[in-house]
Amino acid sequence: MHRSRHGHRDDRRTDLIGIDDIRAALATRAPRELAASRRAAVAIVLSDIGPGPEVLFIERAERAGDPWSGHMAFPGGRVDPSDVDARAAAERETREEVGLDLAVAESLGRLDDLRGMRLVVPLVLSAFVYRLDVRAPVVPNYEVRDAFWVPFADLFDPSRHVGHRWAGMRWPGVRVRDPDRPVVWGLTYRLLESLFATVGVAMPRRPRSDRSDEP
Repeated sequence: MHRSRHGHRDDRRTDLIGIDDIRAALATRAPRELAASRRAAVAIVLSDIGPGPEVLFIERAERAGDPWSGHMAFPGGRVDPSDVDARAAAERETREEVGLDLAVAESLGRLDDLRGMRLVVPLVLSAFVYRLDVRAPVVPNYEVRDAFWVPFADLFDPSRHVGHRWAGMRWPGVRVRDPDRPVVWGLTYRLLESLFATVGVAMPRRPRSDRSDEP
């Protein structure tokens, strides 16, 4: 069970939440937009072509000077002066990184901006949500080690939720690949929380008694 956006207890199972729910939720809310001198933008690309809704993740390649080197992430990157706005940057980066043209995708809306406070130079992250109704090939470029679709059901599987230790602290994370691959944590995890919060759903937490394997 979880509480809806109106604060009432909601008995919908999380595996029944679909893209239609997210579309409706984003259509009725105004995202929080933060002013920033440095901004990055990502695309949260959803698909419901298969048996259940999925979301596209990338594993970034190991690259010197990239603060997200080797991380699990959504396609995206820094907003360049040549970009009309943050949404244009998210679409450009997605096209460059994984070969997907979001001009043919359905734009579902925008999430609240997040501030990356623990970076050397703080920036604001903007996230735009899309739906693809055609499973186009995903072609990673040199910045991306891998790109893959993850079912919503996996994201709500408590056994996949682990701790990620960074800077002497333990952060919530979710494992979307093999145990020897990085977990989703940090800003990307916060965006997942924000996405599902629009429909009143909280990400699961593993019981404390089941955390002996956390790093």
